[in-house]
Amino acid sequence: QVQLVESGGGPVQPGGSLRLSCVTSGFTLDLYGYGWFRQVPGKEREGVSCFSSRDSSTYYADSVKGRFTISRDSAKNTVYLQMNSLEPEDTAVYYCALYLRAFFAKCPTRWNEYRYWGQGTQVTVSS
Repeated sequence: QVQLVESGGGPVQPGGSLRLSCVTSGFTLDLYGYGWFRQVPGKEREGVSCFSSRDSSTYYADSVKGRFTISRDSAKNTVYLQMNSLEPEDTAVYYCALYLRAFFAKCPTRWNEYRYWGQGTQVTVSS
């Protein structure tokens, strides 16, 4: 059974940092690429960052470039999103997700291209 479990969210002051983790199980992580998305009520799920397994390239939304870093630890079957210099606009529920790498040369940025999702973790940036 495929499972993705996010953690690491919570309240943080502007300018602070958080590291989100996504522990995966039930499959071989190397067969998948992964991404992080976020969503606020009333808005479409937004692609934040993703990792292309084929060429090890990364994508970052313009709003998070230079502040967020995506990474993984294959030995732990875990993907991470390091978030620095957080802003109130980063407040959202954050989700990790997986896509089948065989179908994409580059990681997709649309949420509907991803096959598996975690339950989400709330990040609240406020003073």
